[in-house]
Amino acid sequence: MAATRYRLFLRLCEEWRLEPSKRGRDLGEHLRARVAAAFREGEHTQIADPEKCDQMYESLVRMNTNYFQKKYPRRQNTSFTGMTAEDCRLILSTDNLEAMEDINKSFFKKFFEKFANKNADEQGKLQP
Repeated sequence: MAATRYRLFLRLCEEWRLEPSKRGRDLGEHLRARVAAAFREGEHTQIADPEKCDQMYESLVRMNTNYFQKKYPRRQNTSFTGMTAEDCRLILSTDNLEAMEDINKSFFKKFFEKFANKNADEQGKLQP
């Protein structure tokens, strides 16, 4: 039975699409890492709680197939802010979040970082 579960989880990992805009924060990446950790011995892994494993698999399949989105369709494809899913995806991309962190830095933090970098460059030039 462990071999069957292992194959099911592998198939699920293959089907789960990766979101390249969310480097390091993607659910698909996390899922692959957790499956690799849980099934270290591959098909020969002993599963302590098979019922819990089956429940997790079924839950992940429902997420992957958008079961509840299809069961309870929405009237509009916007959130309470009026933004579409694509707008939210762009805002939550890793590149955009990193840019927002730079914008949100205080004036003094930026000043001290710039001063520290300039100081380090000058010290490097002075030493033979």
